[in-house]
Amino acid sequence: MSGRKTFWLAGLLVLLILICTAGAAFLAGFSTAHLVNRGDISLPIPLMPTPTPASPQSEEEAIQLFWDVWDIVRQSYYGDIPDIQTIIHGAIRGSLQTLGDQYTSFIEPRIATIINEDASGEFQGIGAYVRMREDGKLEIAGIIPNTPAEAAGLKSGDRVLEVNGQSIIGYSIYEAIALIRGPAGTQVTLLIERPGQRETFEVTITRARIEIPLVETEMLEENIAYIRLRDFSATATRQMNNALTDLLSRNPRGLILDLRDNPGGWLDQALNVADIFLDRGIIAIQRTKEDEDVFRSRDGGPAESIPLVVLVNGGSASASEIVAGAIQDRGRGILIGEQTLGKGSVQRPYRLRDGSELRVTIAHWFTPNNRAINGRGLTPDIVVPWPEDAGPDEDPQLDRAVEYLLTGK
Repeated sequence: MSGRKTFWLAGLLVLLILICTAGAAFLAGFSTAHLVNRGDISLPIPLMPTPTPASPQSEEEAIQLFWDVWDIVRQSYYGDIPDIQTIIHGAIRGSLQTLGDQYTSFIEPRIATIINEDASGEFQGIGAYVRMREDGKLEIAGIIPNTPAEAAGLKSGDRVLEVNGQSIIGYSIYEAIALIRGPAGTQVTLLIERPGQRETFEVTITRARIEIPLVETEMLEENIAYIRLRDFSATATRQMNNALTDLLSRNPRGLILDLRDNPGGWLDQALNVADIFLDRGIIAIQRTKEDEDVFRSRDGGPAESIPLVVLVNGGSASASEIVAGAIQDRGRGILIGEQTLGKGSVQRPYRLRDGSELRVTIAHWFTPNNRAINGRGLTPDIVVPWPEDAGPDEDPQLDRAVEYLLTGK
C-alpha cells in the first residue's frame, strides 16, 4: 500500500485512458498592399481582392475554399509539405475544436488501435506500464506480474532507448508503444538504460497476450477490506466480482472502494460495478437531445450491505463519477477525498474508413438525485486534501476512510 500519493498507474499509459472514456456500451484577408520585414528585406504582400458581402457560402464552396488555400500553399510555400493524410487529419482536428468540447475528438489510426486494445482489457505485448520523460526517453513505470517483461528482468525506472535497433528518443508515447507491441509469440529487442548502471544493455522479449490487471486488494488493519479499481475497461466487472468474492469470504467489518485517479471507461461496466454495491434503484440518468434513459440496479449484488467508503479525487472521472454519485445519492456509502473531475458526458465512437476514430459527445449523465456531473464533479462527504508534504508511505485519505469505518465519524 506504499506510495499511493502519486497513484502512478493513473499517469501511465494503459490507457484507460483512459480518456476518455468510452460512451454507452454500444460505447484574414488584405484589402491593401503591406510590407513585411524579413531581416533587411521588405517584401510586398500581393493585393488580394476585397470580398464583397455575400450570402452564406454553401458547403461545397466552403470546402473548395479549403483546397484553394492548400493549392496556394503547395505552389508557394518554401519548406516541406505534409502528406495529404496529415493535412486532412489536421483539418478535422481543427474543425472539431470549434465545438468547444474537448471530448469530441479525432483519433488517428495507430493511436485508435492502442486505445481500443487497452479498453478491451487485454493486449499483445510485453506487459509493462510506460510513461514519457521530459528528456524524450520512454521509461518503464511498472511491470505487470507474470508477464514477459517481468521474466526478462525489466524494472521500474528502466529507460527504453531503441526498439529493434531503431532509436525512439523523441518519439511520442503512442509511436513508441506501437513499436513495442506486436503479435503474441513474436520477439522484440529493447536497448535499455538503467539508472546507476553505466553501460546500456539489450533485452530480447517474446511478446504474449496479456490481461490488464484492473483490481488491487488488501486486508487492512482492524479487518477492513480494501479494493482499488484502476479503470472501467471491458473486464472490470469480472475482475471486481472475483476479487470481492475472496475479500468478502474473510468477513471484513467494512469495505473501502478506491476510485482515485480512475479515468472511467465503458458505461456498461460502470453500471455493472455499481450494481455490485446497490440494491434495486436508480444508478444514473442519461440525457440526449431528444430523450432520456434511466439506468437501474437490481437486488442481489454481493456487496450490498457491508459498510462502504469510496475514495475519490480530481482524477476520478466519468464512469467513476457515475458509480460514486450513485453510492452517494442513494445513501449507500460516503465519499472521502477530493472533488472529482466532472466528466459527465457520453462519447459514441465511430470507426472511419482509414482506421481512425471519431468520438462524438451524444449525451450527459446525471446522478439518481438529478445532479449534473459534467463540469461540476462530485463533492466528497468528507473532504481530505492531499498534503504536499506527504511522504511516500503516507495516505491520509485512506487513513480517514479506515477511521470512519471504525468509528462512524
